[in-house]
Amino acid sequence: MVKSARLETAAERKEFLITAEVMPPKGPDIAAFLEKATLLKNRVHAVNVTDSNRAVMRMSPLAASALLVERGIEPICQLACRDRNRIALQGDLLGAEALGIHNILALTGDPVGCGDHPQARAVCDLESVRLLRVIGGLNRGFDSAGNALSSPTRLFAGAAIDPQCASEAGLRSRFRRKVEAGARFFQSQLITDFERLAWFMDAIAHESARPVLAGIFLLKSAKNAEFINRNLPGVTIPQGIIRRLAGACDPLKEGTVIAAEQLAKARQICDGAHLMAIRKEELIPEILDLAGVAPVQ
Repeated sequence: MVKSARLETAAERKEFLITAEVMPPKGPDIAAFLEKATLLKNRVHAVNVTDSNRAVMRMSPLAASALLVERGIEPICQLACRDRNRIALQGDLLGAEALGIHNILALTGDPVGCGDHPQARAVCDLESVRLLRVIGGLNRGFDSAGNALSSPTRLFAGAAIDPQCASEAGLRSRFRRKVEAGARFFQSQLITDFERLAWFMDAIAHESARPVLAGIFLLKSAKNAEFINRNLPGVTIPQGIIRRLAGACDPLKEGTVIAAEQLAKARQICDGAHLMAIRKEELIPEILDLAGVAPVQ
């Protein structure tokens, strides 16, 4: 199948990259999922399709990504090592190639204990760095056991990174290992400390020549921000932002403005932005407009 490489081409041209996240449905009804993704078709370079994020079971990201390809929407298919061994992961990667899915985000995966199937047994045969190496092998025409494929894949592999990690040595090591394993782009966790992001870009990411997309999260209310502070390790929503949301007549509208402001900051610091507006994906075009980001050509 002929596949789009809009994201890779834009990265090679050093454009400011825009991606956004849409969760597959928790059930077989795909209407809402496709409606949200279609709204983003000409506003982002690619749409991330999550892989049972937070260990909450949802439709296969491979199937959901294939549905987007059919509609001319370029996906980034997330693959988590948590739920598959290396045989299954490689089978899905070969399937992605055959289905025209070009972009893969290699993830270790959230612990099963935080999800809706806490009795499930995690696989974790690989983790994200080793999965990146496996993708590199497939792109060279060999599986992880050294056996030749009928033809090589041409997958564009990315990885996650957390510039706000407290350990500088750990952050530097993890980033370097992912670059060496074959990561071609990086999407960050939710960013609130843009000074730290600027330091990361200058001190660690600059020499890699790999685009880094800052994670921009739509906060819907002060309560939503406080929940994140309590439950998302390594992320602290500043009190100034929480006060803005608490004092707003329309907290969701204020959250949209804050996200646009953060996107504008990211444009001055790094190579792109990854927008996360959980259950409010229809507001992403408005965030882009407020930040002055034109539709993707």
